[in-house]
Amino acid sequence: MTRKIEILDTTLRDGEQSPGASMNSAEKLIVARQLLRLGVDVIEAGFPPSSPGDFRAVQEIGQLVGDDCVVCAFSRAIEKDIDVAAEALKSARRPRIHTGIGVSQSHLRDKLNITEDECVEQASRAIRYARRFVDDVEFYAEDAGRANKEFLLRVVRAAVEAGATVINIPDTTGYCLPDEYGALVRAVATELEGTGAKLSVHAHDDLGLATALVLAGVRNGATQVECSINGLGERAGNAALEEVVMALSVHEEELGAHTGINTAELVRTSRLVSRITGMAVQANKAVVGANAFAHSAGIHQDGVLKSASTYQIINPSDVGAVGSEIVLSARSGHAALRHRLAELGYSFANEEFDDVYQRFIEMADQKKEVYDEDLESMLEERSRDVEAIYTLDALQIQCGDPLVPTAVATITDEDGVRHVVSSTGTGPVDASYKAIDKVVSVHGDLEEYVVKAITRGIDAIGEVVVRVKSADGMLFTGRGADNDVIVSSAKAYVNAINRMITTQRSREGR
Repeated sequence: MTRKIEILDTTLRDGEQSPGASMNSAEKLIVARQLLRLGVDVIEAGFPPSSPGDFRAVQEIGQLVGDDCVVCAFSRAIEKDIDVAAEALKSARRPRIHTGIGVSQSHLRDKLNITEDECVEQASRAIRYARRFVDDVEFYAEDAGRANKEFLLRVVRAAVEAGATVINIPDTTGYCLPDEYGALVRAVATELEGTGAKLSVHAHDDLGLATALVLAGVRNGATQVECSINGLGERAGNAALEEVVMALSVHEEELGAHTGINTAELVRTSRLVSRITGMAVQANKAVVGANAFAHSAGIHQDGVLKSASTYQIINPSDVGAVGSEIVLSARSGHAALRHRLAELGYSFANEEFDDVYQRFIEMADQKKEVYDEDLESMLEERSRDVEAIYTLDALQIQCGDPLVPTAVATITDEDGVRHVVSSTGTGPVDASYKAIDKVVSVHGDLEEYVVKAITRGIDAIGEVVVRVKSADGMLFTGRGADNDVIVSSAKAYVNAINRMITTQRSREGR
């Protein structure tokens, strides 16, 4: 019998720190529901002291998950941070505070300006303080991958004595080689023998080694792996959950370990997070990329046709890389739609469902068939509309050769005032954005523009993802979906502007 490795998903905390990948509370709840279907053991729901939005998201996720998994809130080793994290976790049935401090010489000297003794004291004090609020406290030894081993072990001993229930050994900069990191984890595992504390690993992908690093950690005694969907995270990102889970599945006997993840939900989870964050998954991404199970070379095609195992070590259906056989259309009634949404993990009260059904009918009138991806896009669009500061009600475009591209936009602001504005531009998208700028209170410089079809067919819904830069240099991602890509473009820009305003208000405590 192999040992169970717990999966801590940090998509909503470390993953959200990817530039332009921020999520609002409603979007975090959508991802959290999918993480529950995936079967993760711990959801690191956010960093409550960082913003009111993160605080609210941790609260709401704590209420959502119940006993299904641990809800973790991140904090620095500072009492005021821990106070806020504890308050946010009050609604959680299984709360965990994740607190810690830098332990490498670089962090002690250049970032914290403290001595080793002061570091040990601050870590111990923070853990003891956190234990006043929760029984489950995880301690992270930041930049452990570059730390002096003997000092790291000293900090680990002090953390356990102070009451830490989980010890996290992060390679924060993705610096280590796998065997080097494995040896470090083995030393910590030996130190923890008999204490009852869990050992967690967390690696970044700066050298493309994150998955290899955490697997080396598992081989050397780790009992928890911290990862994110699609490998989202600071800089080059974290170890990708889908890669770690399937590597453990394929090599369960060699590694003597397994997870409790429902792997059939991996592709769906990847696509959901990609749509919500606007961070596209590269086609050749392991496990969940569009080409992960594609074969173009004649030799490969011949082998796969004879036996899939010649060139595939994973069955596509094991990770959910198959289409749904249930197709909805405008002829589908309330019961069929409600049933399909339930299979996708969504449920609505009757008054909410009426709005969902109306949106579905409007979509189905424009499409021959409505696929799962269409439904998920529709629901994400609905959640964006609910929290919108500005809402795009209508857009009319006139363009062509030799016409001057002209846009007429109808926009409703948060006070319910409708604005009808027009503008010309170099093209239909430019004209639309200039018209929108006449109404909204801020302006964003367009840094990136991506358009793609969500589903199959000439009538596919087109999704546009934009990144805009605010005056202070922050990036904000906006998404919009519609059968008309110009309308999608306008919706995406309005969504990015709404995010920008919401963030500014959150910083100001509004």
